[in-house]
Amino acid sequence: MRLYEHRGRNMFELTGKTAVITGASRGIGKAIAMKFAEQGADIAFLHFNDSENAAATAAELEAKGVKVKAYECNVADFEAVQQTVAEVLNDFGEVQILVNNAGIVKDKLILAMTEADFDAVISVNLKGAFNMTKALYQHFMKKRRGRIINISSIVGLNGNAGQANYASAKAGMIALTKSVAKELGSRNVTANAIAPGFIKTDMTDGMPEKAREAALAAIPMKRAGMVDDIANTAVFLASDEASYVTGEVIRVDGGMAM
Repeated sequence: MRLYEHRGRNMFELTGKTAVITGASRGIGKAIAMKFAEQGADIAFLHFNDSENAAATAAELEAKGVKVKAYECNVADFEAVQQTVAEVLNDFGEVQILVNNAGIVKDKLILAMTEADFDAVISVNLKGAFNMTKALYQHFMKKRRGRIINISSIVGLNGNAGQANYASAKAGMIALTKSVAKELGSRNVTANAIAPGFIKTDMTDGMPEKAREAALAAIPMKRAGMVDDIANTAVFLASDEASYVTGEVIRVDGGMAM
């Protein structure tokens, strides 16, 4: 039995759809890819300089019985994105779902943050989302359907000391989401953002113990979220059940940003 089955009906069926997911060789992106595959979606996922993890992820996804292909691409590179998306469309024929998840961090207080630190995070996290959306924009318009899901962050809503670059990029993703939702709404294309809170990943596992304890103390539910918490929300937004939800920012944070 698939997840989300109710009275014999798979509520969030994605069979026959292709999802393009950036940064999906591990972490939140991988979890989203796995959940989509469980719902029957074919998966085209992008990674950058992570071939070993990408190969392992592709093998896990193929075991779900769906079509899978990994593409190495720097989402900050406009031309590379255009070429990669053209390859995806040639390989899969059509794309119905785009998840902009790729992101990097270069955390420092502004006093120590260099221009290169700021530019790198904006280029990958925000410009990367623009590049991918731009590359599939006309395709979604012509097909008159599509789901765009941007993985933002609660720091894009609240800011965070030491993350001026990351917070700016994630806030920009929210504004990008709302703008795209307004532009493409009449074409039956939705655009929504998910704002994760403190999620257990390789990145958060590497935090100093005191910083991790402080983060957990600020969460009303007193625990970290799991990558599947984000993936489950993405499944809903990608499904036909969310056909009238657009321009929304859904916090998945255990109440951290209330």
